[in-house]
Amino acid sequence: MAIAPGGSENVCYRHPDRQSFVTCQRCSRTICPACQTQAAVGVHCPECVREARGSAPRSALPVAARLRSLSDQPVVTWGIIAVCVVVYVLQLLPGSAVTQDLLYYPPYTLTEPWRMITAIFVHSQTSFLHILLNMVSLYLFGPIVERLLGRVRYLTLYLLSGLGGSVAVLLIAPDTPVVGASGAIFGLLGAFFVIARRLGGNSSQILIVIVINLGIGFLPGTNIAWQAHLGGLVTGAAVALVFLLTRRTSQKTVQIVGVLGIFVALIGLTILGVRLL
Repeated sequence: MAIAPGGSENVCYRHPDRQSFVTCQRCSRTICPACQTQAAVGVHCPECVREARGSAPRSALPVAARLRSLSDQPVVTWGIIAVCVVVYVLQLLPGSAVTQDLLYYPPYTLTEPWRMITAIFVHSQTSFLHILLNMVSLYLFGPIVERLLGRVRYLTLYLLSGLGGSVAVLLIAPDTPVVGASGAIFGLLGAFFVIARRLGGNSSQILIVIVINLGIGFLPGTNIAWQAHLGGLVTGAAVALVFLLTRRTSQKTVQIVGVLGIFVALIGLTILGVRLL
């Protein structure tokens, strides 16, 4: 640090009553110990410290870190959960017709085909456990599959699985009105099983989960549309297989064609089901 020679000027410029022999390394003004900020070489006065901080370039690292953190979040899963919860609240409002307007009933397929998708965002008004169990399952498995596939593929998988569940209801139980996200969630389970199996991971645990949950639907008195579970499971597994077989960047077009092929197949089965009504 710089040492000022003795004399009347050897007082702190901010505190004239305090003698000091130390000067700021940048502006050479005398500063007392209370005004000194240690620098790489010597000390700086408060004004020079503020000036240096103001002119220093801002680091982009914190912003980049926040962006990376946001990109890692399963926002599609959180979004689906939020939509389901909002719809459920609307269902509970006095005089609400949300359930009747959005549920899927096979005889409505020809005139209101969108119900095959909207039904996966509606849940039973008389059973809070219905939405609770579905949302817990989505919370547990959704983020895993979303991070494995990416947001766009994940959303495609979810919607196609929901559609596959509705198609199965149309073909197997055409007199059954259905609501609930379980068909789409079974699609996630099927996809996760295929991915784990194909990549050499441990698939036995997820297989047990699938068998138990699928089997519950066959128990008498459960009032569960196992047809939707089965349709969603098969569709989700098929979509995941397409994704796995076309993982390379050069296969993007093939992947899109493969997914569209599954969608067209579901539409074809829907047309068949409508004709059989």
